[in-house]
Parts: sequence; C-alpha cells; structure tokens
Amino acid sequence: MLSTLKKSADLRRDVLASLVVFLVALPLCVGVAVASGVPAELGLITGIVGGLIVGFLPGSSLQVSGPAAGLTVLVFEAVQEFGLGVLGAIVLIAGLVQLTLGALRFGRFFRAITVAVVQGMLAGIGLVLIFGQLYTMADVKQPRSGIDKILGVPHLVTEIATSSDALTAFAIGAATIAVLVLWKKLPSRAQLVPAPLVAVALATAATAVAGWSVPRVEVQGLLSAVQPPGLADFTSLASLAGLGTVLAFALIASAESLFSAAAVDRMHDGPRTDYDKELMAQGLGNTVCGILGALPLTAVIVRSAANVQAGARTKLSRILHGLWLVLFAALLPAAIGVIPLAALAGVLVHAGCKLVPVKDLLPLWRAHRGEAVVLAITAIAIITTNMFEGVLLGLALAVIKCAWETSHLHLDVHEATGGRLIVTITGSATFLRLPRMLETLEALPKDRPVELDLSELRHLDHACRMTLENWAEQRGTTIGSLTKV
Repeated sequence: MLSTLKKSADLRRDVLASLVVFLVALPLCVGVAVASGVPAELGLITGIVGGLIVGFLPGSSLQVSGPAAGLTVLVFEAVQEFGLGVLGAIVLIAGLVQLTLGALRFGRFFRAITVAVVQGMLAGIGLVLIFGQLYTMADVKQPRSGIDKILGVPHLVTEIATSSDALTAFAIGAATIAVLVLWKKLPSRAQLVPAPLVAVALATAATAVAGWSVPRVEVQGLLSAVQPPGLADFTSLASLAGLGTVLAFALIASAESLFSAAAVDRMHDGPRTDYDKELMAQGLGNTVCGILGALPLTAVIVRSAANVQAGARTKLSRILHGLWLVLFAALLPAAIGVIPLAALAGVLVHAGCKLVPVKDLLPLWRAHRGEAVVLAITAIAIITTNMFEGVLLGLALAVIKCAWETSHLHLDVHEATGGRLIVTITGSATFLRLPRMLETLEALPKDRPVELDLSELRHLDHACRMTLENWAEQRGTTIGSLTKV
C-alpha cells in the first residue's frame, strides 16, 4: 500500500515537474535557434530529441537535455562558414565521437578539466552572446566576430538613438530582461511560473496590443524543417577547419553536459550520474539530431535545475517534457510566429549574463590568482578568436600553470669542512626550473670544490639530469645520489 502511494506521489511530482521544464525549455529552444542563425523549428526538434530519446537513456536520471546557449556562438560560426546543410553532418559526427569516447570510458576524464577553463569558456560564450544579442534586440545586423561586436557598440547606440524602429525593438528586449530580473524578487508562489515564459508572453502581448511592427519568429512546421545531411555535406568537412569544428562540438558539448551532471548531482540525494553512460546518451542524442539536421544537444543546467527544484523523482519528467514540446509544435505552431525576436534576444542576453561568473572573480583572484588568469585569458581568447582555439589555449595554460606550480625547486648552499661547498637541491627539478638552477650553480666560486646533494630531490627530469651531469663534468665535481633520483 505504501509503495503504491509512493509511486502515485512520484508520478504526480514528475508530471508537474515536466510541465515546469517544458515552460522553461520552450522559449529557450526557440531563442537559441534564432540566435544560432537557424530556423526556430530546429531548436524545438533538438529539445524533443533531448526529451523523448535522451530522456529514456541511462546516465543521469534528472538532468534535462536540449539546445544550449553555451553552443550558440559555435553553431552560428559553423553555419556562417559551412552553411546550414552541413550543420547536421557536424552534429552527427560529433555525436559519434561522443559515443566512441563513452564506450572507451572517457567520461570520467572530463571531470579532470580545470574549473577555470570551463568558467572561462562559459564567460567568453556569455560575453559574445550578450553583445551579439544586443544587436538582435535592436533589429540591427550584428558583426561576425566577437571583438567586432564589442567595438561596434557605440554605432549600435547611435542606431538605437536615431531610429524609432530600433528603439521600439530594443525597448521590448530591455523590458523582457527587466521582467526576468524582477521575477525572482516576487513571492515564491509567483515564481512557480517560469520567468522566461512570463517575460516572453508579456512582451508578445504588449507588442500585439500596441500594434508595434517589429520582427517576429518565422515558423514553417517541424517536418519541413527536417533536412538530413547529404554526402556532399560530409565531404565539405574534410579539412582542418571542418575537423576542428567537429572536435570542438564534441568536446565542448561533452564537457558542458558532464559538468552539468556534476552540478545536478549536488542538488538531489537520488542516484548519482554514470558519466560514461551519460556521455553515450548525449552522443546518441546528437547522432539523431545530426540525422534530422537539427541543433547540437547538451545537458542544460537551467532546465535540469528547474526539473530538480520542481520535485522530479525519475526520468519520466524529462521524457514528458519532450512530449509536451511535440504537442505544442504540432497543435500550436502559429503561437511561435507571434513572438517578437527582441523578446527572445532579451532572454538570451539574460542567459548570457548568468554564464559570466562575476561574483566568483574577486574571490578567485584573492585565493588563486593563477586560476583567475587562466579564466580571463580563456574568455578573451574566445572573444578575439573562436571557441575552439580559446578553449585549447585555456587548457594549455592550465597545464603549464600546473606544471609550474608542482615543480617547486629549492637550492641551499652551505660550507662544509675543508672549504667545500655543498649544494643541496630539494623539490622537483624540471626544465621549467632550469634557468634558476643554472643561475645558482654558475654563480658559485670557481676556485672552491663543490658537491651536489640530490638525496632530497623528489623528481629529476631528463633535461635537468643532463644539465647537472654536464655542469659536474665541467667543474670536476661529484653528484651525490644522482642514480637514486
């Protein structure tokens, strides 16, 4: 009896949670698609795949997948460079890469990526997203590169100030952001209705009542939007740029999904995530999205947090949210076509602001300046170059920083009987510390015998070993405990 009651309660919670996630996912699916430069329907298709396919798969039972704001910039750049038809091929191959990595049990290794690089990646994405969507809010064509988007802000301000159409559209977007910010200050009962849905609904209603002529979302229907990639789309990726884009899709989508899983696990006391299975689930989802020519799919912390906070108990909630997306797209497609683009841009500007860890920057600088530098350089590199190169630079800096911090080396020079000098080297001797070690050794008096004591040395790499041997041979001195290191 108790078991039946518990199942009934869990079912009720899952159904209610699925409705909440659906209401959060709907404007984000459409907004991410529009910001990515693709038809709005492709965002809905990806959301549906995230619910009805990934939702059934093992891995993480409560996190929800769909199109993510974090990949918007990368998708936009890929569509601009390769064309919309090639997007499906990119996503499909990236999905197969994820499936392979999951099968080889690489899922757990994504947890080893330093948080500074991930935060820098999200901050860079967030800043490009914010500045890019400011142009969409004003119905002004945005520049392609991230740095041009930032440098073009003065011109954007002039455009808004001198054009009534731009000012009207921008006001709609700004009002949408204001609703999103103020909604959290309302009583908890009011917040049961998702803020993005309220903001977009109010902006749509105000636009309709006032009769403002502003750009709106264009819709054609789900089936007509499905464009499977052809053989020519795959062959166009046979270049370094194409392979780099595929790798960037796979790695960034995987990292975002698995970091989201770690965050979701901290929100509930249910079963923990199996990272390898979750990576394979995301890979299968992206493979299907690629076949359908849709947007890439990742686990999304906004939807996942809404799912947990709404009281979801099983994966049924995320499956049902996909079903509600199907029913909405099938029964009420015209409802999407009345949404102002400026309102969706406002939602994404707000989402981009949440990607920038403003509150964490000062504490991070005080406690771990090296991590703060890695974060900042990663973000700046993404803005000035692109996502893939920015993340690679961040990872390289993180590795160099780690190697530098772990290669602590201390040289102590003291006199012994007979006028001998004993140089005791402790710590880790790597090539990174060669300059300092050579400066100390070469500064020793040449007219006094010297003995090197390496008995306390934890590590000695090949470069340092050869340097010490050559220096000892030139000085005609001895090295203690060299063979033991």
